[in-house]
Amino acid sequence: MSNTKTLYDQTLESATTFIAELGTYLTALIIGYMGQGKTALLNNLATRFPEHTALYLDCTAIGIGDLSIPYFQTMGENGCVTMLPNEMLGIHLNKPCIIMVDEFGKADPSVKKALLRLMHERTFGSYTLHPDSRIFATTNKASEGVGDVLQAHACNRVVQIHLRKYSALEQIEYGVNNNWHPAVLGFMKEFPQIMDSFEDIKDPADNPYIHHPRDPSRTAFVTNRSLENASKMCWKRDQLGDDLLTAALMGTIGDRGGLDLMSFIKMVDQLPTTESIRNTPETAIVPTSASAMCMVIYKIMGAMDNKLITPWMEYMERIDKEAQGLFVNGVRTTNYKHRAIVMNDGKFGAWCRNNGHMFADDLK
Repeated sequence: MSNTKTLYDQTLESATTFIAELGTYLTALIIGYMGQGKTALLNNLATRFPEHTALYLDCTAIGIGDLSIPYFQTMGENGCVTMLPNEMLGIHLNKPCIIMVDEFGKADPSVKKALLRLMHERTFGSYTLHPDSRIFATTNKASEGVGDVLQAHACNRVVQIHLRKYSALEQIEYGVNNNWHPAVLGFMKEFPQIMDSFEDIKDPADNPYIHHPRDPSRTAFVTNRSLENASKMCWKRDQLGDDLLTAALMGTIGDRGGLDLMSFIKMVDQLPTTESIRNTPETAIVPTSASAMCMVIYKIMGAMDNKLITPWMEYMERIDKEAQGLFVNGVRTTNYKHRAIVMNDGKFGAWCRNNGHMFADDLK
């Protein structure tokens, strides 16, 4: 799908910035794909505002009666009733909070109505949030067909921000920084179409890896979330065995995805260990296939430390220039968590000076 609107789809990082800057008086409704990591926004904001209390409101698990209960007060001869809000809203804390209204589009209609004033005016019943509190909501794309419905009057009270799909390379960068199994990273590099949007794929058969609303029988498929779960399974290969691991992967990222990933997992047996590169870089195994070499590079990027960079640079001289470039481009990204270790190494600096022609445009 290509139109003007999608040109302005955002990342989780830019959505975090909007909430951080405007979330005290404007509520962003973050609209994204299934399993894209929208829930991570709460952790991002909690890290940015450590003095705030992070609160999570799961709209799929509550009814109108869960938001508040009546409390009877005496007022002269006549009594009155006030409504006490649920602690999940944080009003009782009287301190800055970050409130995530998750799965807002799937909430019961009565819950949506009850939350609108809180999201629009920061008020619930007779109570008002701390003025420095931030609120945001999330929901799935309606086109995914998973039950997200929003009426016009609700949409008019929020700022709709659509998330774009991350590319395979962007997801690899995330995986390198978060200890994803090298087989999963290699799988993403070899099959970048696993990160395609169904909106760009008319026939579900053209991409057997992803969720597609036109094929409701496909209940296991690739998302950011299911890939992370697959990575956790891969690290337990020795305990699970290949037969059980294959079944679990097929039940997590789909039949085609599970079988293709399993071929990368079996390739791990042909890779040099991190310790062999660390201790004997001059004799450690050098893979013969490009896919296996990619897996080695991603594994080393994830395991990098001060004692690994120097032997790695010795080992790297034994691999082809294209593979060397993959490593160098990867470690030079600003988000790479071990960037400083690599950049401060003398042998890496010497490599860059000797091979500057490969990155002439970047090094200007």
